[in-house]
Amino acid sequence: MSVKGGGCGKHESKWRRRGKRIFVGLLIFNFILLLTFLLAWAIIQPHKPRFVLQDVTIYSRNPNDKLGIYYDRLDTYATYHSQQITYRSQIQPSYQGHKEVDVWSPLVYGTDVPVAPYNSLALAQDQSSGAVSLLIKMDGRVRWKLGTFITGRYHLYVKCPAFITFGSKMNGITVGENAVKYQLVQRCSVDV
Repeated sequence: MSVKGGGCGKHESKWRRRGKRIFVGLLIFNFILLLTFLLAWAIIQPHKPRFVLQDVTIYSRNPNDKLGIYYDRLDTYATYHSQQITYRSQIQPSYQGHKEVDVWSPLVYGTDVPVAPYNSLALAQDQSSGAVSLLIKMDGRVRWKLGTFITGRYHLYVKCPAFITFGSKMNGITVGENAVKYQLVQRCSVDV
């Protein structure tokens, strides 16, 4: 008498072995893929670009040995006590190769930008004391390039403290009819 509903034990174990082999193969493949990704990341080690504010001119340095940086959009403006006091000045999109230094001189101005009353009083007091402390900020999007591979866009946020002394225009360099460039050197903080 034969047993109904039962299958051949030989065929079931054959399919079970194939399933295990496929599972183990996929597991090994995923492990190798993850290991390759982690090794590539460890070898490349991307670093944030470095910014220095000098002469109210911005110097950008790419410290990476193997990565280039695309600056897709970069706006520069000044803040005083957390309030924007100038218009945003846009820096043209550019590419910065590895270990390159770029120099940007955006004109940051704000002759008719509304300022909060409490900041207006504080700014007038700072001006009468002969110096003002501002934050020059840059806000934009960057992409990293390794060979022909280009990453997605990342947000770039740079803050450069600027302590500017007032006085005669002789303390600075006249760059226009009503514009003076002041000498200072400050390291900037960078968040990506």
